[in-house]
Amino acid sequence: MTKKIVCGLLTASVVAAMGMGVMAESVEGLTVAFIPKVTGNAFFESANDGAQAYAEKWGITVEYMGNAVAGAAEQTEVIHQAINSGVDAICISTVDAAGVSDALKEATDMGITVATWDSDANVEDRTLMVSQGTPEVLGEMLVEMGADSLTKRGKDPAADPIKYCWHYSQATVTDQNSWQVAGEAYIAEKYPNWENVAPDNYYSNQDAELAVTTGAAVLADHEDIDLIICNDSTALPGQLQAAQNAGLTKDDISITGFASPNSIKQFCSDGILYEWGLWDCQIQGAMGCYVAAYVAAGNEVKVGDVISIPEIGDVEVLGNDSIAAGAETAEVNNGVVLLPERAIFDESNMDNYNF
Repeated sequence: MTKKIVCGLLTASVVAAMGMGVMAESVEGLTVAFIPKVTGNAFFESANDGAQAYAEKWGITVEYMGNAVAGAAEQTEVIHQAINSGVDAICISTVDAAGVSDALKEATDMGITVATWDSDANVEDRTLMVSQGTPEVLGEMLVEMGADSLTKRGKDPAADPIKYCWHYSQATVTDQNSWQVAGEAYIAEKYPNWENVAPDNYYSNQDAELAVTTGAAVLADHEDIDLIICNDSTALPGQLQAAQNAGLTKDDISITGFASPNSIKQFCSDGILYEWGLWDCQIQGAMGCYVAAYVAAGNEVKVGDVISIPEIGDVEVLGNDSIAAGAETAEVNNGVVLLPERAIFDESNMDNYNF
């Protein structure tokens, strides 16, 4: 069944254009370099699985190109590999927007279309971004999963003094940092009784081993901490492993965040956490590759236009300020499309997902 994705109402100009039978240029035969922040991570590997499955239906080639180290220098090297291989488009989740800016500009100068997904580039360095949601939506989701976890172990998040902190990859990762900032604003408004015991945050650079040792450091530095929010798919399993190594369960400490269901299921079964969340990264990865190919094929879109993605549905192009306050949007081929929904996983539904 085709999943219909609508991120807003069609504008009158789009309806008129559709009525006049305006046809999009075909993406068939194009090649997209699909670049994750890091290879070997369940989130990014699952996104690639989705991109490959849909690419076959669309008649495009998706080349999954990445590095096992999450760094700007490593990602820059991958971008250069993509340029040298002669791809038509690049779809990238950036580790550091500023750190890869020059390489993305070089790709554009070579006639390669650049799109982003998951974590954005500088808006002037890419065409379209496929975002999992606005910072406000995702920041609030992270905080409320934490509040729900606290409630389930007998705390009153609205009244009790709650000590918490954030553990994620890097402050330079645009998506995770924006969720943390939005989450802090939400906490200040709704939970003023909470205390952030590590305002500078804990970072583990999307390194699986470092995520465990950093998680252990969080627990050692703050023995009375109530909640740890991990807005990163490497930090969350690492933090959970650290808690399990310390003999802690979901009734001793609340840990939540974003990660694929398969990477966290065992921790849930072992009683280390109550719930966590994400979105359909397979759809997101596929959408990112499609919009990159769509622009590379010669199609032009403006804010308010709708792109019909075969097998997935219709998405509206929004301004860049929908995910980055104050960000400008170029007149043509620049903007954001959003995934319509997110999911919360727990022991009741986690086995319904396979990514």
